[in-house]
Amino acid sequence: MSGLSLKGISKSYGTVEVIENLNLDVHSGEFLVLVGPSGCGKSTLLRMIAGLEEISDGTISIGDRIVNDLPASQRNLSMVFQSYALYPHMDVRKNLAFGLTNLKMPKAEINRRVQQASDILQIGELLGRKPRQLSGGQKQRVAIGRAIVREPELFLFDEPLSNLDAELRVQMRVELASLYNRLGTTMIYVTHDQVEAMTMATRIVVLRAGKIEQVGTPYELYNNPQNLFVAGFIGSPKINTLPATASSNESGLQINITNIGKFSYVDLATTTPNISVCIRPESFKINQTAELNLDVEIILVEYLGSEIFLHVKIATGQTLMVQASGKSNYKLGEKISISANPQDCHYFDADGQRIQAKNA
Repeated sequence: MSGLSLKGISKSYGTVEVIENLNLDVHSGEFLVLVGPSGCGKSTLLRMIAGLEEISDGTISIGDRIVNDLPASQRNLSMVFQSYALYPHMDVRKNLAFGLTNLKMPKAEINRRVQQASDILQIGELLGRKPRQLSGGQKQRVAIGRAIVREPELFLFDEPLSNLDAELRVQMRVELASLYNRLGTTMIYVTHDQVEAMTMATRIVVLRAGKIEQVGTPYELYNNPQNLFVAGFIGSPKINTLPATASSNESGLQINITNIGKFSYVDLATTTPNISVCIRPESFKINQTAELNLDVEIILVEYLGSEIFLHVKIATGQTLMVQASGKSNYKLGEKISISANPQDCHYFDADGQRIQAKNA
């Protein structure tokens, strides 16, 4: 297993800078996910690691080797793409073996690796089939198997599940996580789907406009987002954001949510008057009292079985999302009250940076 180090990485296309002075250390044996909105540079970064895209500046090291000038074939890594890119005229066995054959590897070793990969991915019964005889999930397993047989130092995945239907994506997420646990090889995975990131990663890198916004475990990013962008991007459904003003005194922070109400938070302090108060849908309590209380009207009910998401309208006309138990029976147009405690909210200053609690 090998780790990866990116130092001062930049990528420009003419005057357009896609990646700007990016620094990142990927630990040996971890499952790192690069996530962010479309156009944030995550796939470009992955392609630079793979050697498929030249870097404009900086240093890429795999283990203790600087690989800036090494072609992709000499970096000892494997990449799984969004498209399966299987050879249509070859059966699965030949698709798996093709790269090893080009490396002039002994036939016995090729057979061993192909058999091992097929056992890991449970595709032994597919070895004699052509790609046209496979389902989407089976094709993706073969594409992953083609990466496994190389026994690389790093696995790179570029949105490998985006072409699958919703149910199959869930199944393949489980299989990829299981594969990581079995192999223990360093994996770097690109996706725009933060649910994929949260369910598979040991650490997540949130990118925006070619820059890293935050790096951390799924738990850290969800419960301690360092800025307003990360708070809004991580979590499904999205976090609720309310504009507010704040003033500090000896008893803590006095918060006035615009046209809604006031409350105090003794463990918080800030020098910026304009802030944002963010509340996860599951942090709201329904028809209970707390320091922040709102009377709302239900304008949409999303029933998901084990849980319900209520779209509610507050006095300012803004819509919020509230999570409720699937056993509850709320109706469209029903008026309810929702509440939240100060310690269950997230606070961000005028620049969108997290306001830390005094005891944090």
